[in-house]
Formats: sequence, C-alpha cells, structure tokens
Amino acid sequence: MTPMPEPVRQVETIASYHAHVYFDGPAERAAAGDLRGALADRFAVRLGRWHEVPVGPHTLPMYQIAFETALFATLVPWLMLNHGGLSVLIHPNTRHPRRDHLVAGAWLGPRLALLGERLPEDAPDADGAGVPNTAPVVPARA
Repeated sequence: MTPMPEPVRQVETIASYHAHVYFDGPAERAAAGDLRGALADRFAVRLGRWHEVPVGPHTLPMYQIAFETALFATLVPWLMLNHGGLSVLIHPNTRHPRRDHLVAGAWLGPRLALLGERLPEDAPDADGAGVPNTAPVVPARA
C-alpha cells in the first residue's frame, strides 16, 4: 500500500523560528559563546539560557535562539557563514514540534541525533520567538 502524501503546508503556519547551537567540551562551548555574542550584537533575537547538559530531544548541551520570521533571510545566511563548524539546528515553529524538529529542520555543520519521542506531535502554542532580549549594535552584514 502506498502511503498517502501529506497535504501542502502553507508558509503562513510558521509563527517563528528557533536555532539550537550545540557544543561538546570547553573549546566548542567557548566558540558557542563567541557566536552568541556576535549574534546578540547584530540581531534582535531572544537568546535562551545555556543548557550545560542535554535537555528534551537534544543529545548535546546547547542554547536556543528564537527569532521572528522576518529575520530568517538575514540571520540564517549570517549563521551559514559564521557558525564556526558548530552544529546548528534551525527549525520553524508551527503547531507540530516533532515534525518541525525532525522533518522541517535544517542543519548547519554536522547533523546530530535528536530524541524525537520526547517531542509532542501537536502543540497549541506555535510561537516561541518572544520579545527580543538583545539590542543589536552592529549592522547584520558585518
């Protein structure tokens, strides 16, 4: 039996985006800190707290960057050029967290395993960008 194709999903269902920056060991943590500072200087994003041990579906320590859809076109290319070899998962926030992380996400650097069973299939609140907690001081193109 052939599986039924999923219906076409509309871009308007994306409420915001998350990027997860992973690190393993002191050198990568330092690099992740440098990247975090550079992001805060350039983009109005919400920087999540440091998780020094794996949490939820994530199999390495990490922090999260939450950002509005309007920033995608500048923030993601900047991350592509400046992630410094760190693994970064970028995913949309719709009402389907498991699919957002496991199917719709994009990786910069090495792809890491995720524990998908720890993510709900559906969630009523799809946003998660929140109010930015940074005040950029450097133009994003720098």
